Order: sequence, then C-alpha cells, then structure tokens
Amino acid sequence: MSASRYTYLGPAGTFTEAALRTLPEAATRELVPMVSVPAALDAVRAGEAAGALVPIENSVEGGITTTLDELAAGGHLMIYREVLLPIAFALLARPGTTLSDVKTVTGHPAAQAQVRKWLGAHLPESVWESAASNADGARLVQEGRYDAAFAGEFAAATYGLTPLVTDIHDAQNAATRFVLVGKPARPAARTGADKTSVVLWLRENHPGALLELLQEFASRGVSMMRIESRPTGEGIGQYCFSVDCEGHITDRRVGEVLMGLKRICRDVRFLGSYPRADEVTAEVRPETADDAFMEATDWLTRCLDGRA
Repeated sequence: MSASRYTYLGPAGTFTEAALRTLPEAATRELVPMVSVPAALDAVRAGEAAGALVPIENSVEGGITTTLDELAAGGHLMIYREVLLPIAFALLARPGTTLSDVKTVTGHPAAQAQVRKWLGAHLPESVWESAASNADGARLVQEGRYDAAFAGEFAAATYGLTPLVTDIHDAQNAATRFVLVGKPARPAARTGADKTSVVLWLRENHPGALLELLQEFASRGVSMMRIESRPTGEGIGQYCFSVDCEGHITDRRVGEVLMGLKRICRDVRFLGSYPRADEVTAEVRPETADDAFMEATDWLTRCLDGRA
C-alpha cells in the first residue's frame, strides 16, 4: 500500500481538496484527485492509497448519499478524521464574460441546493446542468461547454477563469463535513471530544423497531448527532440507518450502546471513533459516566459472590 498517497474527490480545485490541505499530514503526502467518491474509496480498498478524503454531509442538504452508500455497502472502510469546511461559492466564467452573458451554469448537485435562491434572484432564466464536482464544472466552463460554474473562488486560477460574483450562499454559516477514510484498524485514540459512526440493519421491520434502536442510545445517555435512512437495495421499504453519535467506543456508555445494537440488529457496521472537528466535549450525566458503569459492574460482581 502506498502510505504516502491520499486520494480525494477531484479534479484539482474542489472543496474536497481545500479541506484535505487543512490536514497537517497532507503536506507530506501525494494528493491524487479521483473522478468520483467511489473511485477515491476504491483506491484505498485496493491498497493504492493510505486514505481518502470525501464529503459526507453538508449543513443545507444533509448527507452525501454517494458516500453514505459506499461506506454502508462497499468493502469495509473506517473513518479516522473529519474536517469541517465553511462553504461559499463564486460564479466563475471565462474572461470577458459578463453576468448578463450567463445562460447556462453548472456545478455539483449539492452546490445547486446551496445557491438556488441566489440563482432565482440574479439568473432566473439560466439553465442548470450538474457536473461530477464543482471543479469539474469549472473545467467544463474552461472548455466552453457552459457559460459559468459555481465553485470555490480558489479554482479560478487553476482553470483560467474569472470570478463574476463571490461569497454566494443561500444559508449563512454553510459548511460541509468531510471524512478521512482508511482500511479497518484500531480506532483513532480517544480525545474526550469524539464521535462514533455506525450503520445499522434492522433484524425485522416490526412496530417499534426503530424505537428499540433509539432506546439503546437514550438509556445510556449517548446523544445521536445524525441519523439517516438509506435504501438497502433489497426491495421497497428496506432501509439501513447511518448514525453518528457523541463519544468514543472506549467510553463505557458508547461501548454498551454498540453491544446492545449488536444484540438487536441483523448487522452493525462500525465505521470508527474519531476526533470531532469542532472539538466540542460531550456533556455526560453522572449516571452514564464511566465511573458509574464500573460501580455497577463491581456491585454485580459482589452480588454474584454473595457480598452485596
């Protein structure tokens, strides 16, 4: 395996590349753009790269379905880091183009959701065509396929384009979350401000089945940060659940949740415990702290020994 190589959703000039370059280790790695999220992850599965940085969630549209499905159904990989990147778009065009010249625009589908209101207000007659990534949209504008593309302003120099408008976003404080994914190994070390991700498959779809999943978290004081259902491909109404929760697998409360889920679910895919990018420490109630679990275990042992 090439330990010196990281892949990412390309081509050059994507927000994914910008997020990857915020990681200190990126300065010592070969950064290889790939044509899609599956291609970036498959390079890790094949041993051609040590890790891949891919988008997994944005604050406007929610989960990035391609990434969620790859992590759920593809060859097993694990998350070791996450990056939060503030997102603002620039409208990039070939030199000499004016805003009134723009009749066709392009960008990643996730970008469209974040600039829809701006488009309606400033370019109501323009036609949108989706691109594989925002940077790929910039490349298509460079080639003359479209009049303008929504991408990061930093992509303008790469593709010889001019920003017509900058700092475009329908929602204030928009951000995208990216994850650094590698082959399964020991989870990242516990920091005290951590997140754990899993994919869950119900054993059977009976009344209250989802509630049973939620109770595993609630009864142990573990906060769920995200839950999304994704079709399994096994038929209409068949779903798995992608979940992020606060805490680390080595936290007793989180470990107990995972064991409870393993008992009641058909399958559980552990995607990793890793540091939270926002460095927020979870608020843990005294009765769900590690000490409380240890005291309960000691008490049970005394009961078994006749010393209760």
